[in-house]
Amino acid sequence: MNLNLPNLLTLLRIVLIPVFVVLFYLPVAWSNVAATVVFAVAAWTDWFDGYLARRMGLTSAFGAFLDPVADKLMVAVALVLLVDVNPTPFPGVFMALPAAVIIGREIVISALREWMAELGERAQVAVSVIGKIKTSTQMLALVLLLYREPIGDFPTADAGFVFLYISAGLTLWSMVIYIRAAWPSLQENGD
Repeated sequence: MNLNLPNLLTLLRIVLIPVFVVLFYLPVAWSNVAATVVFAVAAWTDWFDGYLARRMGLTSAFGAFLDPVADKLMVAVALVLLVDVNPTPFPGVFMALPAAVIIGREIVISALREWMAELGERAQVAVSVIGKIKTSTQMLALVLLLYREPIGDFPTADAGFVFLYISAGLTLWSMVIYIRAAWPSLQENGD
């Protein structure tokens, strides 16, 4: 295990998950602000650890494994928490649907990447530009939804819902791109 700075930032993201959950449910007026800050810091480390690893030549197999795990855990936990606080039928359905799409896609793509790695063709399902745009939109949506209080006349929660649905659409689009790229290998090596 290589505990360089990028990997430590990735581990920090995982350590922040229980802190994020506690802050999210803390029965104080500022809990949404604190939970949003922790999530935003985690989202920032997602970008920064990869940047540092490439810039400083500190990429590692451990980091390549751990980084997407940390990302998916943080996003999945945030989505589950947001669905939990929106249990009523109207906003609940509108939150649960994109959450299920996003979490389901992450499971499918993780399995696809593992399968492709077994075939020695992991590069076929490397991160795409659409995947990066999806992640950015997703993080913006989650920050807005976690904060949820209007900022002046800006309807933060409403904007967060819009960005969450855009993110869900990009999520499906990127999944199709990855599956299409892997399809020849899947057909050739399927049972």
